[in-house]
Amino acid sequence: MYIPKLNAMTEESEILSFMQQYSFATIITVKDNLPTATHLPFSISKRDDTIILTSHFAKANTQWQEVTDNKVLVIFTEPHAYISPQHYDKDLNVPTWNYLAVHAYGTGKIISEKEEVFKKLEAMITTYEADYLEQWHRLPIDFKLKMLHGIVAFEIEVTDLQAKKKLSQNKTEAEKQRIIAALENSKYDTEKQISFYMKEENQTTLK
Repeated sequence: MYIPKLNAMTEESEILSFMQQYSFATIITVKDNLPTATHLPFSISKRDDTIILTSHFAKANTQWQEVTDNKVLVIFTEPHAYISPQHYDKDLNVPTWNYLAVHAYGTGKIISEKEEVFKKLEAMITTYEADYLEQWHRLPIDFKLKMLHGIVAFEIEVTDLQAKKKLSQNKTEAEKQRIIAALENSKYDTEKQISFYMKEENQTTLK
């Protein structure tokens, strides 16, 4: 991913927080020069000093067969906003887009041991709806095994993490404040989220 120095997100804690907040991501694999993408929820954790991404495919989705062939890319991205040049001081400006994105490259591993798959599923349940865990534990084992038979669990050991936050860092303070105010009053949640990230970034810069 092209990342100008001004837009680089370098703090691992900030990157992990973003990935966990927007954990419904896109996994991309390549076979015979043809890229394939699937949208999946991920659990993000650390094992020693390594970031681990865990999820599962429907077994009918044959992309799971490509996870171990080559390096895998998982893209985390969500909030974004169109930025109008009306907020700038000078007329010689053009529209742009503010956004945050994380590209996680890594090596994939299929998880085939039944007990380990159960652990990964329960970890994901805890991530997304902890209250459902009690109901999950009450489900008949034959039902769970049938569900297990229909999925392929996997994990990715992240080897390269590229993170970008394009939040009008190259603009004047007055311009940034006008953009923030406009986005805060937007009817779109994604634009309001960008205003939040812009305020956070601005406060960090001003310290």
